[in-house]
Amino acid sequence: MERKNHPGSRSFLILGAIAILSLGFTLGRNLGDISPSTIDYAADLIGLTFTPQEKDSMISTLNNHRSNFEILRKTKLENSVSPALVFNPLPQGFFPSQDQKPYDWGLPTKVDLPSKENDIAFLSVSHLSVLIKNKQITSERLTRIYLDRIKSYSDTLQCLVSLMEESALKKAREMDQEISQGKYRGPLHGIPYGIKDLLAVPGTKTTWGAMPYKDQVIDETATVVQKLEDAGGVLVGKFTLGALAMGDVWFGGVTKNPWNLKQGSSGSSAGSASAVSAGLVPFAIGTETLGSIVSPSTRNGVTGLRPTYGRVSKHGAMALSWSMDKIGPISRSALDNAIVLSVINGMDGKDASTIPAAFNYSAKNDVKKLKVGYFKPFFEGDRATSKNDQAVLDVLKNQGIELHPLELKTSINAAPLVSMLLVEGAAAFDELTRLDLDDQLVAQHRNAWPNIFRAARFIPAVEYVQMSRQRSILIQEMHELMKDYDVIVTPSFAGQQLQITNLTGHPALCLPNGFAENGSPTSITLLANLFEEEKLIMLGRLIQENTDWQAKRPPMFDK
Repeated sequence: MERKNHPGSRSFLILGAIAILSLGFTLGRNLGDISPSTIDYAADLIGLTFTPQEKDSMISTLNNHRSNFEILRKTKLENSVSPALVFNPLPQGFFPSQDQKPYDWGLPTKVDLPSKENDIAFLSVSHLSVLIKNKQITSERLTRIYLDRIKSYSDTLQCLVSLMEESALKKAREMDQEISQGKYRGPLHGIPYGIKDLLAVPGTKTTWGAMPYKDQVIDETATVVQKLEDAGGVLVGKFTLGALAMGDVWFGGVTKNPWNLKQGSSGSSAGSASAVSAGLVPFAIGTETLGSIVSPSTRNGVTGLRPTYGRVSKHGAMALSWSMDKIGPISRSALDNAIVLSVINGMDGKDASTIPAAFNYSAKNDVKKLKVGYFKPFFEGDRATSKNDQAVLDVLKNQGIELHPLELKTSINAAPLVSMLLVEGAAAFDELTRLDLDDQLVAQHRNAWPNIFRAARFIPAVEYVQMSRQRSILIQEMHELMKDYDVIVTPSFAGQQLQITNLTGHPALCLPNGFAENGSPTSITLLANLFEEEKLIMLGRLIQENTDWQAKRPPMFDK
C-alpha cells in the first residue's frame, strides 16, 4: 500500500494557492462540466507531489503543530457536533413560512396488487402505501420480499453493510397489528426502507464506509431514522457509501451500478441509489455535500431530492462539512420523495443548523401557475446529454408550461469556495489525521482523503474567512436570481450550478430523463427557491406522469 504524503513547511504558500484554486474544481470547470465521474474522483483534481526531503519536513511541521495545540485537544469533540458558529444560508431579509397545512398527496384510492414479487418490489412508495392501507398486502410480506432481494443481489452490487432482518420483521408485524386495530400512521406505515451507513442506529455498526470505523457502534438514533420509525417505516438495512463520503469505494469494495456492473454506482450515496435502482428497497436515505445525491441518482437512474440546507436534521449523521451537508431521500419518483421529506423535515433541538419551515405540498395546487425558467446556454451546443435534456423541455412545453430562458450569472466564482468543504472535512477528521488512523483507509493514493486532510490544514484561516464572506455574497446573488422563478430547469452537471447550489443551500430534484448511447442513465435537475421543495415536486410529478423514464428497470435485477 502506498504511504500517504505528509504536507508541511515549504508548501505553505503553494498549498494555499493550490487548495483554494485547484481543490475547488477549478480544473474541472476549465476542462469540462462536473459529472458523476469527476465527483467520484474530485480529489484527483489536486496535483500534489513532494520530494523525500519535503515529506520529512512536513512530518516534522505537523508533529510540532500537535504539540503546540495539544491544550486545545483536552475536550473530546464528536464528529457530529457542529462548530460554535452555525452556518446560516438565509439571504438578508428572508425567512421561510412556518404555516404548515395538511398534506394532500393525491394518491389513488385503489391499486392492483401485482402477481409477481419483482413487480411488487419495483412499485412506488405511493402505490405500496395504498396496498398496505387497503390490506391488500401486509408489511411483513412486503418486508420479506425486500429482504429476500437484498440477500439475493446485495453481494453482486456490493451495496450492503448491515442487514437488519430480525428488527425489520418485528417492526413489520407491529405495523400489521396496528393496521388490524384501525391505527394508520400515514403513507410510510409499514414501508421498508434503507439508510446510508453514516446514520447512527443503536445496536448496529455505523461504519462511514471507512476501514478505521468498520466496527464502530454509535449508541444513539439519528433524528431522521427516529422520524421514519415514528411514521411507521421499516428499516431493513444500512447501505454503503464511499469512504468518509467520497465516491463509491468503501472498505468492502466498489458499489456497482445495476445498469452496468462494470461501472461503480457513483457516490457518495452509492449503496442507497444502487439499492433503490435494483428494487432492493422502495426508498433510501442519502446525503449530499457536493453532488452525493444528484450524482448516484443520475448514474443509477433513480429520483433524488436534495433538500434546502437546514430543513432536515443532521443529528446522528457523520459530518464531512457542517455548512454543506444535507440529508434527503432517493426513490422511484418525485412524489415518493415528497412523502419522505414530509416526515424527516423540521426543527431539531439537537441540530442547531436546522431552520423551521413549512413544507406545503398539495396535489390540488395548479402546476400550470408555476413560473418556470431554464438555463438556456446549458441546453445549447453538442453535449452528451443534449437530446435527453431537450426532451424534458419539450415535455413541459407540450403540457402547457411556458419556459423562460435565463443565464446563471454570479459575480463570485464558486469553484474556489469548495475549498471550505475540504477545510471542514479536515476539521471533522482531525483526530483521524493526527493519530495516523488514516493509514487504514483503503485509498492511499496521493489525492485520497489522507493527503487532502493534511493539505487542507495549510489553507490559512484568513482565506477560509474570506471564502465565507464571498459565499455570503453568492447566496444573496443566487437568491436574487431565483426569486423571480418558481422552478428552474437545468442539465444536472452543466456549468457551475451544482457547485453553486450546494454552496448556497438551494434545493434540487434530480430526475431520470433517458439513457446515453452507452446505456447509462442520464438525468435532469430542477432547482427552486430556498424551502420551496413543494414546487420541485409539482413540476417533477408532471414530468414523470407524462413520461416513463423513471419506470425503467435494470434488466439484470428485474427477476
